[in-house]
Amino acid sequence: MIKHTPLYTFLGSITLLLVLAASTSRPAARANSSLAWPTIQLKSLATGFQKPTFVGNAGDGSGRLFVVEQAGFIRILHTDGTVNPTPFLDISDRVLSPAVGGGSEEGLLSVAFPPDYAHKGHFYVYYTNLDGNNVVARFRLTSNPDVADPASEEQILFLSHPSYQNHNGGQLVFGPDGYLYIGTGDGGGGGDPFKNAQNPASLLGKILRIDVEYSIPTASFQTYLPCMVNGSGQGVTGTYRIPPDNPFVNTPGYRPEIWALGLRNPWRFSFDSQTHDLYIADVGQDLYEEVDFQPASSKGGQNYGWNVMEGFHCYNATSCDSTGMTPPVIEYDHTQGCSITGGYLYHGTAYPTLQGIYLYSDYCSGTVWGLQHSGSWQTVKLLESGLHVSSFGVGENGEIYLADLSGGTVYHITVP
Repeated sequence: MIKHTPLYTFLGSITLLLVLAASTSRPAARANSSLAWPTIQLKSLATGFQKPTFVGNAGDGSGRLFVVEQAGFIRILHTDGTVNPTPFLDISDRVLSPAVGGGSEEGLLSVAFPPDYAHKGHFYVYYTNLDGNNVVARFRLTSNPDVADPASEEQILFLSHPSYQNHNGGQLVFGPDGYLYIGTGDGGGGGDPFKNAQNPASLLGKILRIDVEYSIPTASFQTYLPCMVNGSGQGVTGTYRIPPDNPFVNTPGYRPEIWALGLRNPWRFSFDSQTHDLYIADVGQDLYEEVDFQPASSKGGQNYGWNVMEGFHCYNATSCDSTGMTPPVIEYDHTQGCSITGGYLYHGTAYPTLQGIYLYSDYCSGTVWGLQHSGSWQTVKLLESGLHVSSFGVGENGEIYLADLSGGTVYHITVP
């Protein structure tokens, strides 16, 4: 029998108990019926995708969804369930993925469209190249708005990843400030063997914040050649700028790109489209999965604890000093899953009872939870999907979608 290896962590088998774990050291989010919680269901929108890793929208008024496939394709999905026969982007010739002998966590991992994409005609992707390193790159459209030009690539950021195939991160998000936020894994292996997450000179195990659109006058910016971390960066052609209000711009020993640190493998983070708060789902090691929270008022610089902490708990008991670290708002243990998948807050209009609820899941168990804050953080299980949930996605209208990696299906989350 072939043993299935989860995409975002290589952990053992689990027991799918479906009760939220309570922390023994700090109060975690708790199941509570004082808030209204809807019943949700999944409605299949389209199937036939090959290992979908991300679902996004372009914010251009077209209503299109863009489904990222691990092997190096992006496909356009319409909300009526039709899929364009020609890929929006095909860079499978330069992407390392399981299809060409790569590890289960490598591949084309996300896409992000800048503000005013309809007029700019370019976008950004995060992928693993054929040498196993991670690249953030810009691509441009052809004359056909449904097809991008694979030869137009400008590599913006190069992250060397020489030793392990896992913990690549891979999320790109344009924040409400117009800057590009990038989630990077700690470089792989068990327990962060290179101590990257707590190393201020490394860009691994972080969320980065850079300016790739140059939308603010240049006098206040530092302009960088593409970042090269322990690698040559050969073929990297673009530049980026450091926002002057990044938290470590003037801190000796810190890379100025860093917005937050102490992350193991942030597998999906998102900004609340109304409040601009930031939710980060960080994949744990052997025991705990967590959701981290950064309020919109934050100036950045949070340290979310890895590899000193795993969830609310000491990971390395001989050196467990969590001073100055920000604990998660929720954790769950590995009786309930083994690899968290972060989602979005619902702000659509079709399902009022879902309004303002943050949805997240687990790749191994397929459980979908809801999270709310009303005086305290509260969470409940909303659905046992049984799917390998690789990503959530949000449409321009605020509707939320879910991708099943193994089944190749994108679902619309609905309320019956």
